[in-house]
Amino acid sequence: MASALERTGKFVNRHPRSITSAIVLALAGFGATAFGVSELAPDASDLPSRIVTENVTPDDIESQLEALAANEVEIYRNDLTRSSDTADTLLQRLNVADLQAAAFIRSDAVARKLVSGRAGKMVQVRTDASGELDELVARYAAESADQFGTHFTRLRISRKDGRFEAKVESAPLAAQIRMGSGTIRNSLFAATDEAHIPDPVATQLAEIFATDIDFHRELRKGDSFRAIYEALTADGEPITWNQSSGRVLAAEFTNNGKTYAAVWFKDPASGKGAYFDMNGQSKRRSFLASPLEFSRVTSGFSMRFHPILQTWKQHNGVDYGAPSGTPIRAVGEGVVDFAGWQNGYGNVISIQHSNSRSTVYAHLSRIEVRKGQRVEQGMRIGAVGATGWATGPHLHFEVKVNGQQQNPLTMAKASETLTISPAAKSQFAQMAQGVRSQLDAAQTIAGSSLYAE
Repeated sequence: MASALERTGKFVNRHPRSITSAIVLALAGFGATAFGVSELAPDASDLPSRIVTENVTPDDIESQLEALAANEVEIYRNDLTRSSDTADTLLQRLNVADLQAAAFIRSDAVARKLVSGRAGKMVQVRTDASGELDELVARYAAESADQFGTHFTRLRISRKDGRFEAKVESAPLAAQIRMGSGTIRNSLFAATDEAHIPDPVATQLAEIFATDIDFHRELRKGDSFRAIYEALTADGEPITWNQSSGRVLAAEFTNNGKTYAAVWFKDPASGKGAYFDMNGQSKRRSFLASPLEFSRVTSGFSMRFHPILQTWKQHNGVDYGAPSGTPIRAVGEGVVDFAGWQNGYGNVISIQHSNSRSTVYAHLSRIEVRKGQRVEQGMRIGAVGATGWATGPHLHFEVKVNGQQQNPLTMAKASETLTISPAAKSQFAQMAQGVRSQLDAAQTIAGSSLYAE
């Protein structure tokens, strides 16, 4: 049994329902594969049982106290730095009673990095029973821009021969595989918080399924998701800074009763990776469902009461309420055929796409493209504003085919997709079959559960 566990890697923070199963996910050069679920023990209800009674005579209390006194007590505590922290407030919160340590952090140029810069550094202290500091280790995002997302910074303050010393070093982040599932009650982020899934994973889910679901308008109470993803760790501890996150390897999202699936796959022929559904169709389409990156604000494509004209009329587009300055992206590649001021639309951009399709982005606070410029899908073109006939900051978005307004989501779902090369189809099919069993297993886990390293 031990050798089998050693082959699968470390099992940490297990969910109770995973005790009798070993779930293995290996990462190969083309993506995620080698999925399987195997029983590690027979059903406990089928085993014979008996009661064994034995008298135990404990040692006397004095000898137990003497044994305890002979051992040095080491106490470990963890916390995150705050923007308002000083050396004293941070050490107090960690129950470190050591004036010498506080003075060293205030005076030493390297040690002062602990309470300078961005908050959210992961701090662990080791003290003796009296609260004197033996060692402090802080882990945070890499200081070098070249290493951001691949490495982390480790700041170590330690006591040697009665004096403190501090040093900073860079170390590589490690990827561990996690999985989790959740149900939408209020929002996607609330559901991922409840499942202990990092925010970057929630954002990736919205991007992966951006051509299937308009997350600004179409999320429903009762929608659900499952995900298998990489969790980046620093010295074995999941990182807390959101800018660095691992990739979602596979996911399912059920929206309004319809389930969409995605798996990351690197085609060995091209060497390029992308998300595909279980049939090998690329999740990347020629049009995105939304011109805004996922946020918590929305407005629908339907009849609405016009805030300026004060009459009921067909609203030929979608309004996305968002703070002024929120970035706007092109939903598809094309050429800008208008960028400027246009009466009630205020600052507006119009992009001409292939097959007589065009998109309009209105009420902008800022225009970042010019007429005649070619844009790529997802490229930033402007920012949300309240120019023209607008009562508050929002984006008015239209999609037209042959000059006629269309539902943006309908066009996104009907737009073209790419497929996996014929040479890689059998390889993808094997991986997809394994992914399916793993996503089924993820459904049984309410929170994220680390199961392999």
